[in-house]
Amino acid sequence: MAFLNSLNIAGSALTAERYKTDVILQNIANQNVAAPTADDAYQRKQTVFQERAMSFDQALQKVSGGGVRVSKTVELKEDVNPVYDPDNPIADENGYVYYPNVNNSEEQVDLLETTRAYEANLTALSVVKAMASKALEIGKG
Repeated sequence: MAFLNSLNIAGSALTAERYKTDVILQNIANQNVAAPTADDAYQRKQTVFQERAMSFDQALQKVSGGGVRVSKTVELKEDVNPVYDPDNPIADENGYVYYPNVNNSEEQVDLLETTRAYEANLTALSVVKAMASKALEIGKG
């Protein structure tokens, strides 16, 4: 039943998209966090996906591999937004505090894309589950 490998592929995609959602939500949560220096300001993070490699054993058995995994999470070194706020307790000697350059609209679009990809993989998982159920019914007849 080689089509059952589809469960692993869809499952890996669900896991990766869930992780990506967590990273996007972390960016949104930190978009208004001020820092005393530009170096201390939060840096926007982004996930990088990579094809999930097959093991040598799987290749010998000619098992179809596939799927995806999060290979790394990178910090995007973007310019921060200095804001003049001399009354802020963490302001530097010039009266500036530094906010991350996280674009809320961009994060919302990324979140929507990730949600749609998650839903698509969930649908694919349901289809494979239905196919497996039908295959088991054939054996009963």
